[in-house]
Amino acid sequence: MAMSMSDEELRDLVQGPGDIEWTYEMRRQCQQILPGLLLGPLQASKSLETLKSLGVTHIVCIRDAKEAFSVRPRFPEVFTYMTLDVQDSDEQNLIRLFPPARKFIDDAITQGGCVLVHCNGGISLSPSFVVMYVMQQYNLSWEEALHLVQNRRYCISPNGGFMAQIKEYESIYKAHNAVASFPPTVQSAAVRRKRSDSDDDEEEDREEERKRPLMDPDVEMESR
Repeated sequence: MAMSMSDEELRDLVQGPGDIEWTYEMRRQCQQILPGLLLGPLQASKSLETLKSLGVTHIVCIRDAKEAFSVRPRFPEVFTYMTLDVQDSDEQNLIRLFPPARKFIDDAITQGGCVLVHCNGGISLSPSFVVMYVMQQYNLSWEEALHLVQNRRYCISPNGGFMAQIKEYESIYKAHNAVASFPPTVQSAAVRRKRSDSDDDEEEDREEERKRPLMDPDVEMESR
């Protein structure tokens, strides 16, 4: 469910903390994007002590299949993991993979947990999922969501194909929200109307079938 806030609150959220001085070393660490949601590289998932100190309870491990040997759940007995095999290529469909990842993050945060989303470098793959998540969570445009994440983890850079899908996802989630905002009675009426139209079409097809002769008369005459 998208969160409601004033324009000023939204600007502050997107802008993020302005007193952070980004250093190269910080790309090897994870950063808090939202309360209960961290984003980072593989390096951030390797230290049990660090993960515990950050309050992490759940981890989304996103990797290219060929990285499976190194990018993997390291402490399955301590944390709850979701592992996604995703190609870091322009052709990879992220939108299809996103809903279960979103549910995993939502469920964890609802339970009072803290989720680390990471890939190998924390530059393209995992940031794309996080941008889509904050976009839908706060009803943002794709630009606002991208800036929100970049203002907390400066080094992110989704590839061109991922950026195209991030832009596409804005219209998808907004259309979904628009339908969900209708009262249940309106939604039910729309479903009934659709079914009724379908039934009418089927009845017309059956009537047309009944009227159609079993054999073309001309063909029948010729056969004689």
